[in-house]
Amino acid sequence: MEKGELGFSKVWTIPKDIIAAGCRHTVGLNSDGTVTAVGDNKYGQCDVSGWRDMVAVAAGNVHMATNTGNAHTVGLRSDGTVAAVGWNKHDQCNVNGWRDIVAVAAGWRRTVGLKSDGTVVAVGRNHEGQCNVSGWRDMVAVAAGDWHTVGLKSNGMLTTVGNNRYGQCNVSGWRDIVAAEAGYLHTVGLMSDGTVVAVGLNKHGQCDVSGWRDILAIAAGSHHTIGLRSDGTVTAVGWNEHGQCNVSGWRDIVSIAAGCVHTLGVKSDGTVVAVGDNEYGQCDVSGWHDIQLPSN
Repeated sequence: MEKGELGFSKVWTIPKDIIAAGCRHTVGLNSDGTVTAVGDNKYGQCDVSGWRDMVAVAAGNVHMATNTGNAHTVGLRSDGTVAAVGWNKHDQCNVNGWRDIVAVAAGWRRTVGLKSDGTVVAVGRNHEGQCNVSGWRDMVAVAAGDWHTVGLKSNGMLTTVGNNRYGQCNVSGWRDIVAAEAGYLHTVGLMSDGTVVAVGLNKHGQCDVSGWRDILAIAAGSHHTIGLRSDGTVTAVGWNEHGQCNVSGWRDIVSIAAGCVHTLGVKSDGTVVAVGDNEYGQCDVSGWHDIQLPSN
């Protein structure tokens, strides 16, 4: 999510992600509306070179397991239409007919779109009800985990559907939320006072965010959680076997994203930093230099 996009008030600025992290690939929105991607391209999820007039990107994230990794990439155009490439076994890329979309999210095997009227659409695998969003109203943001979907309402409360095995959907008591993110089996909420709440699987401490302060943006990977502070520094908790939480030295960051086991930060000069697993080249972003900066 981006720094400075959301404020808890009656007038919402819909967040538009300028960088996205999948399980094994990274996607960035350039300042000219084109898109660049690096990493695993087995299913064509990095085939975005022909995209134009984009205003946001999303990458299908999955948990780390030997039988997963297939992913897709989603792009939101300035005219409210949506493009998608990559793995489409469950029709998660069938978004050509979508219109009036203002934000997109991508989970494992599905794509979610927020419409300008506050309703939500979803395509893809729905075995656990994670696409049952047709009744949602008055939404201002959406997030997609592996098997659950989260919607942020204009009143600062959350709605969730899908798998709740680890309590990742137990957010009904949350109030004053201004941003929400969904990981593999956990959900994270940013409150209007800059503090953070989290529920769900906490095996690796990915929900240990109660001490965070002055947070402007959050991101959730499979088993780790990232927070962007108001001073441009970044904090992280959770699984760190691949160094995906080694962000303490980052400075001047304006946007963050978390993939399965890697973490991304966009700096104020449009360059990108990355830490974590790089087996597929998903962290090879040192040459990126013209990523679009968040709108304030």
